[in-house]
Amino acid sequence: MLTAMGDVMRRAYEKGWITTRDGNISLRMTGKDTLYITPSGWRKTILHPEHMIKCTLTPAGINVPEGTTPSGELHMHAKLQRYAKYTRAIVHLHPTNIIAAMYAGWDLQKLAEDFPEVSRYTRVGPSVPVLPVTSAVLAEATFEAMTNWENTGTNIVKYDIVGQAAHGVCSVGANPWDAYEHIERLEHICEIALRSGRKPAGSVNCAGVVKEVRAIATRSVSL
Repeated sequence: MLTAMGDVMRRAYEKGWITTRDGNISLRMTGKDTLYITPSGWRKTILHPEHMIKCTLTPAGINVPEGTTPSGELHMHAKLQRYAKYTRAIVHLHPTNIIAAMYAGWDLQKLAEDFPEVSRYTRVGPSVPVLPVTSAVLAEATFEAMTNWENTGTNIVKYDIVGQAAHGVCSVGANPWDAYEHIERLEHICEIALRSGRKPAGSVNCAGVVKEVRAIATRSVSL
């Protein structure tokens, strides 16, 4: 699967969903505390298994090998990977049409409901509001959106993908390609919506996260 991590990032670059050094991906295997993640700033066109950074999840947080620099979104990956019971891949990209759709005011959850080719296979969660990239607050807000924390209060991931306003998406799958395909499906219908000329009926649904941003910022983030 480490090879697939690099393959997915190259495909994302070919699609124009990231620039050369953007995006990140992580992988945790069933029953392992090991988390493989892409290095910060590495060219995704030349990303191979030997470049992945092998970190270790611990009760206190996450151990990063000395002399390495993992992706700046490590907090987000660690938060979502910590409670995984089975093999889980997490992909973070900047797909053009998804970001454009959120910027235009489309509610990604509601949009997905109109397209069975998405809703049958991909559970789209509430979008995360604009927050500082690579920050603990973005990691926490993405985790809360993915788990529907406001309504469930659990650590169980309820959705396959959530948008991050003015930034990108976070997608979860049983392997790198599954996570990639969730992004691909959502990107496709966002392009359709944008090309249709229709205007969104309401604002982007941030699942109550907007009103909690200040609370999240002061909350102790447990990795």
